[in-house]
Amino acid sequence: MTNDLAALVTQAQDDDPLRALHATTALRREIERLEAVQVRRARVAGLAWAQIADAIGVSKQAVHKKYGRR
Repeated sequence: MTNDLAALVTQAQDDDPLRALHATTALRREIERLEAVQVRRARVAGLAWAQIADAIGVSKQAVHKKYGRR
């Protein structure tokens, strides 16, 4: 997966705008997926929504709204 992410970062800097946009979109999806996994792991480990929100840099309400009912 690390190689895939590195390849996407390289492609996101491509001179071809469409190729760069496709790579940027793929990176965003992968980052969202990884964040969801880490939030789930944090909750399973017993961390409070406030702690998770602080780590992500959003409000407790925002993180709970996004991940609380999955």
